[in-house]
Amino acid sequence: MASAETLRKQIATLGLAMTDFDAVTVQSALIDFMATDATINLCYPFGEMFGPQALYDTAYAPLLSALPDLERRGWIVSAGTDEDGRDWIGCAGHYVGTFVSPFLEIPPTGHLAHMRYHEFYRVIDGKVVEMQAIWDLPELMLQANAWPMSPSLGREMFIPSPATQDGLNSNRRTIEQGAHSLNVVIKMLTNLSRHPAEGGPEIMQAKKYWHPRINWYGPAGIGTARGLSGFRNWHQIPFLNALPDRSGGSTGNLTCHFYGDGPYVVATGWPNMQMTVSGDGWLGIAPAGQEITMRSLDFWRVEGDLIRENWVLVDLLDVYAQLGVDVFARLREFNKARLVGRIEIEEGVL
Repeated sequence: MASAETLRKQIATLGLAMTDFDAVTVQSALIDFMATDATINLCYPFGEMFGPQALYDTAYAPLLSALPDLERRGWIVSAGTDEDGRDWIGCAGHYVGTFVSPFLEIPPTGHLAHMRYHEFYRVIDGKVVEMQAIWDLPELMLQANAWPMSPSLGREMFIPSPATQDGLNSNRRTIEQGAHSLNVVIKMLTNLSRHPAEGGPEIMQAKKYWHPRINWYGPAGIGTARGLSGFRNWHQIPFLNALPDRSGGSTGNLTCHFYGDGPYVVATGWPNMQMTVSGDGWLGIAPAGQEITMRSLDFWRVEGDLIRENWVLVDLLDVYAQLGVDVFARLREFNKARLVGRIEIEEGVL
């Protein structure tokens, strides 16, 4: 079992290499960071691959081509050990750069673009042996006015770093605080799972766990919500109505890895939730009575005994794919009326 501080230092070199994203430097840093046969699970449509070179060639090289001044801007780095004794590093932030060439057929904008990432790395003997990561591709589609699905109920925005600005500073984090934060989140999730099977919404005891000024930062396609009423109206009610039999997180048969790191709690699993789409459907999709799984990679910030901020990324494109909806095929329909190619921007001269 590695210390949290040791784990955090391992990601620092990779983060530094990606600040000024140079192809040779980044590939070298990935090779130093990961085992040669590391299992890499990246969001749809990338899928499973093995080893750092496959990760670079499949995902980073095309992203760098699309955003040639690419940089990785992190705002949360966490580390800890799950209940099964596995060591994890969890990171959140944005990839940003000038979007000048298509990426996965998403048309470029010629402007600064941002794509949130939640990335988790399992470490053994100083090397990453497993990666679970979601890049918010719908966020790029929305910026390109090319999101071909239903509009978000929540607010689409550039997701901020923690209000306390301590996501990268671990100096004041303690093991005791991490254990307390984890306990708050696990209790919240356990009560959340009791509705509707055991009673009405009151059984979830939301006010006991959520700060009245909670910021819930959902993925693009769902959006962000403010306060308990915003969280309920723009996410929770539509989600529970469509997926009442959901299980996962702290309950269910799928594996979800949790740990606490000071005020932060993280969760990852591939997948870590399962449910049946019913009721009025979800995200504009008619109810199919079909069981699906979901990958949800989450960060919570606990303030006292209440959750004050919650960053959530769901692999929505994978959800749509399971339901038979090809989002990229719909995107290509948009592109028929666009000139999709590289944008050449002249240097400004006064």
